[in-house]
Amino acid sequence: MGEVKLDKLSARGRLLTLIIIDSIIVTLSVFICYSILEPYFEGYSKKILIFTSIILLISHHVFAYIFNLYHRAWEYASVNELLIIVEAVTCSIVATIIIVPLFTGHPPFFRLYLITWMMHLILIGGSRISWRIARGFLVGKQKKKKPTLIVGAGRGGSLLIRQMLRSPDMGLEPVLAVDDDLQKRNLAITGGVKVQGTIKEIPNLVEKYRIKRIIIAIPTLSPARLKEITDLCNSTGVDIFKMPSIESVLSGELEVNQLKRVEVEDLLGREPVELDMAMISKELTHKTILVTGAGGSIGSEICRQVCKFEPERMILLGHGENSIYLIHQELTKLYKDKIEIIPVIADVQDEERIQDIVDKYHPYAIYHAAAHKHVPLMEYNPTEAFKNNVLGTRNVATAAKKAGVRKFVMISTDKAVNPPNVMGASKRMAEMVVQSLNDENSKTDFVAVRFGNVLGSRGSVIPLFKKQIAAGGPVTVTHPDMTRYFMTIPEASRLVLQAGALAQGGEVFVLDMGEPVKIVDLARNLIRLSGKTEDEIGIKFSGIRPGEKLYEELLNDNEIHSKQVYEKIYRGKTTIPPKEELDRTINYLKFHHSEIKETLIRLANRKC
Repeated sequence: MGEVKLDKLSARGRLLTLIIIDSIIVTLSVFICYSILEPYFEGYSKKILIFTSIILLISHHVFAYIFNLYHRAWEYASVNELLIIVEAVTCSIVATIIIVPLFTGHPPFFRLYLITWMMHLILIGGSRISWRIARGFLVGKQKKKKPTLIVGAGRGGSLLIRQMLRSPDMGLEPVLAVDDDLQKRNLAITGGVKVQGTIKEIPNLVEKYRIKRIIIAIPTLSPARLKEITDLCNSTGVDIFKMPSIESVLSGELEVNQLKRVEVEDLLGREPVELDMAMISKELTHKTILVTGAGGSIGSEICRQVCKFEPERMILLGHGENSIYLIHQELTKLYKDKIEIIPVIADVQDEERIQDIVDKYHPYAIYHAAAHKHVPLMEYNPTEAFKNNVLGTRNVATAAKKAGVRKFVMISTDKAVNPPNVMGASKRMAEMVVQSLNDENSKTDFVAVRFGNVLGSRGSVIPLFKKQIAAGGPVTVTHPDMTRYFMTIPEASRLVLQAGALAQGGEVFVLDMGEPVKIVDLARNLIRLSGKTEDEIGIKFSGIRPGEKLYEELLNDNEIHSKQVYEKIYRGKTTIPPKEELDRTINYLKFHHSEIKETLIRLANRKC
């Protein structure tokens, strides 16, 4: 009830209440202070006291207006607000000291003004603080809060604790903090919250203080260290969150209380790729850009990243009308006054339609993300893999070359290396098609970009694992030794843009994604991050599916160029069969579907 009463008090009501309280304090303070001093000093008449009181009251309200004293959220009062009270009160007293003698001819009674100044500070400041205390007490009693441990006692931790204390709606009570800086041990950083130990002591402290939530408040934490801390916190079974970066908070992009669950994407254990923004901007800003597969998880993120560079026109090409509609709505809302965004429904298998689109809009660059990418599914449907991934890529790339498009970037996969499956083989043949078009007479720079598995994309194991955990388990993993390279959707999309800027023609770019990750370890992390244990959910090994490998490679040994062309980006110069042979094989497979699987895999693994 207390919170309701305080919150329902209108802004006008608050303003009037504070003005009345301050007016009473200012009016009576002169007489109260004089009565304290009167036994020791005489000489002020009642008329002078009344006049002093009136001048002080007027001065107070003048400077209250100047310093905006009555339009502040005093329930969140801090040192800054108290300093403003000091400034306003001091100015009103000084003004009174100057004005009263001018009209009365009586010298100022400095002791009286000093005591009055002190009383104003105590009573006016106290009224504001009491407002905050009363609200905090009443709201705190009403809402049950979760005991919370803060990891990090630096600037980020202090900001977070202050926000938690100011915002009862968060439902969090900061109980203690931990920090590896031993000099901070037992220090109270904000609101009386003490540093009770180091990060290694988290499991014991969680049990001791019955902690229900852990928040990592070290925005500058490296991915590797974040993984270490998260692994330690996971052993407690408590929900783990992290606060946004200080830069995002200070810029107004995010609020301190916009906490984010630690996701498995945060645990890759490597620094994100930093891009050459000037180089990419030169390739995208004020240009016409076309993205195929624009409604997919990778394609849509490429569109988002491209739009940040403000191209003149953005062509969203896709086969599924619902997905294209969604990304078109999203981007139009953000960039409707800056970028012309055009949705195009088309199938990359339709050669004539694709050529018409490219001729009509004449894009500067094409980012080709349209593809079938599900490995087991393509084993059952090799014809569709061939038609979409090979013929579709050839249609778009050929159209780009005929129209004189400056850049063509194809999205490939690590599964194109030594592929035992149809999907990987079809993507390797698509790479060959793109590379074969990069001849001396070509105005187009053709390039392919190989990804590992993209976390959170359609077909990724993450959505499947989350669904299985939500259903109570078990989580199905194909094999205990299966490993994969992983990257996030934003990482993948940024690499595409950087590759386009770096392209000179014929390259295959690969991101240095660190060490491959065991799928079973990924499943275990996801179970722990969901607040469950492996015993509760369980992990079931289902066996390797058709076309799958235990591990993936990003480049063949003979394709690797040890020197990076850009930070964490390598270039591989792969070999391809003669263009005539490639075209002859593709044209043959268009009419001999039964031989597609065998021919694709044989050609993709051939050492030219």
